[in-house]
Amino acid sequence: MPKRRENSTSRRPPRQRSAPSPTTRARILTAARAHFFRHGFRNVTMDDLAAELGVSKKTLYAHFPSKEALLAAVLQSKYESIRRVLREVTSQRLPHFPDALHALSRGVQSEMNELQPAFLRDMSKAPEIFQRVEQRRAKLIREHFGRLFRQGQRDGHVRTDIPVKLMIETLLGAVQAIMNPQKLEQLELAPREVFVGLLDLLLHGAVVRK
Repeated sequence: MPKRRENSTSRRPPRQRSAPSPTTRARILTAARAHFFRHGFRNVTMDDLAAELGVSKKTLYAHFPSKEALLAAVLQSKYESIRRVLREVTSQRLPHFPDALHALSRGVQSEMNELQPAFLRDMSKAPEIFQRVEQRRAKLIREHFGRLFRQGQRDGHVRTDIPVKLMIETLLGAVQAIMNPQKLEQLELAPREVFVGLLDLLLHGAVVRK
């Protein structure tokens, strides 16, 4: 019996999608982070990013299934960079508490410089996203500023008659009340200005000592 002739297409292996590239993913993330924080994520489209990077939208969606997923990755990247800065400072154990606090404040300021008014305006219209940002911010403040204040107490630079938890929760309560998109827009202040001001008020008060 003659063998049945195979269809040529049946021997052809199925076409596989190319695996996402870590390098391309990093490029997309870097470009999106710069544009989202500068222009606001509502004003930046996937078409804009594809054109700037010289890739197709198909490539973008191969790495990030939606613009919302890309925004989530950008915010996670920002969280990781702030955590890295805070960890570097608090792990150094600088000999003087004021120096350590200044270094920590300077690191936070540097990271906050990236956030522009357009991004904050967009965040005010996305409360579910900002809620996740607040939760991560609270975790960083409790962990790293708490560690620094406890070290300050051990070294004799911070009062020991007030629990560190109370100091940190006071700072955190002020940050949550003021460092939100609506209040920042109302006050016409940048995040870095507010954070440094709150920290200074917590440590030194508002009264000039003569």
